[in-house]
Amino acid sequence: MNELRAVPELHRETVGKHLVMFTRLIEDDPTLALAHAQAAAAISSRLALTREAVGEAAYASGEFDLALREFKTAARVSGSPAYLPLIADCERGLGRPERALALAGHADVARLDKEGQVEMRIVASGARRDLGELDAALLTLKCKELTTASTAQWAARLKYAYADCLEALGRQAEAREWFLQVIAIDEDELTDARERLEELDAGR
Repeated sequence: MNELRAVPELHRETVGKHLVMFTRLIEDDPTLALAHAQAAAAISSRLALTREAVGEAAYASGEFDLALREFKTAARVSGSPAYLPLIADCERGLGRPERALALAGHADVARLDKEGQVEMRIVASGARRDLGELDAALLTLKCKELTTASTAQWAARLKYAYADCLEALGRQAEAREWFLQVIAIDEDELTDARERLEELDAGR
């Protein structure tokens, strides 16, 4: 956490402890994680790291309005485009898929790294599904990264989104093949592809 060097030494340890607790709690108790993140941000409100933590915990708690504000602040403070997919997904959470799609077309998307661009593509596909545009949602996910041999987490997420979209379109046989591809690279089982495959097979 090199960013903590910007925090006055008097408060640095306290902020660090709150962020450690945020990291430990975010998956199991996002509400408590949010309290720790907000405590850290109250001390260091101009630090992108703490505002991002508040955003993540708020998102995990379903508080999309708060998450949106915090991600926007983090983006402004840091000057980084990396928050664009998160901001767009918050717009989806607030029932505004059109705004998410507008962000997907933002010029700064080209500045994102591969993981960020894939994430934005997944969010945009989700926004299309929110609008009932399933064919467009599937088309949004079609890109060279979809057939990559990479075992990175972003590759598993992209393939999973594609499989999920295929199933929504009633193309179960194709969905099954893509869920198998996810399982092959998702060694840490960060997705529920295995369970989804079992459900598909049970419905045969």
